[in-house]
Amino acid sequence: MQRGHLDDLMAFLAVAREGSFTKAAAKLGLSQSALSHTMRELETRLGVRLLSRTTRSVAPTEAGERLLHSLGPRFDEIDAELAAVSELREKPAGSIRITATEYALDTILWPKLVKFLRQYPDVKVEVFIDNGLTDIVAQRFDAGVRAGEQVAKDMIAVRIGPDMRMAVVGAPSYLKKHRAPEKPQDLIGHSCINLRLLTHGGLYAWEFEKAGRELKVRVDGQLTFNGTFQMLNAALAGFGLAYVPEDLAQRHITRGRLKRVLADWCPPYSGYHLYYPSRRQSSAAFTLLVDAVRHRG
Repeated sequence: MQRGHLDDLMAFLAVAREGSFTKAAAKLGLSQSALSHTMRELETRLGVRLLSRTTRSVAPTEAGERLLHSLGPRFDEIDAELAAVSELREKPAGSIRITATEYALDTILWPKLVKFLRQYPDVKVEVFIDNGLTDIVAQRFDAGVRAGEQVAKDMIAVRIGPDMRMAVVGAPSYLKKHRAPEKPQDLIGHSCINLRLLTHGGLYAWEFEKAGRELKVRVDGQLTFNGTFQMLNAALAGFGLAYVPEDLAQRHITRGRLKRVLADWCPPYSGYHLYYPSRRQSSAAFTLLVDAVRHRG
């Protein structure tokens, strides 16, 4: 196959994955007109339409989907091998993409990344904040950070933090006006501060467990956020009950600014883990990062 044909296929993968000629052109360092011309030539050469174009979006056709799913992983493997070869030089280098919740980044991941990045200045790390369960393979992340119970069984999971607990908290001013819930079902009658999961667009159902009994409760209230710290601030301001990590709320509980309820329904869980595909070809930089963030407590 001619070199130009490989370039055309790489251009097609970029457009199909980005869903946009504008974004793909910027990623490839080409003009939109040049990229459009390349796609037309590729489709003419293959004798089949690969992309369905509208004024607002670009999506693969059935033939395009087949080409995307068959060639995409192969080109990714080539990129991974080239990256691995480049890691053989004296200083580890490369780019690592991670998805994590805001709270996990601020409290667990970032303090460990600071030391790692200073030690390896040629390694670049991009962190994408998302409270949902991102498909790291489909979104082309190298790794994700989530609670251990949320990690899929086909992933390699490395503990990066201690066991944790969640806490349902509210301001004394709120609980003075509303009877404290005695069981999770009582939350239905309360104003609760919701968390929206960006990946799926839905609201997070609060999870509880007691004596082997597990419950999920979908709550309602005046406020919804997509960040944990904002939920805590709303609870402190008296807008209702919030479901947040225990250590985030503890200092406010100690000072009397928040009161905890349903504590016996919030047992410990296995904290945050860094996870990545078992079939991933690990670069030297990625291996070093995994070791740097590993929990040693």
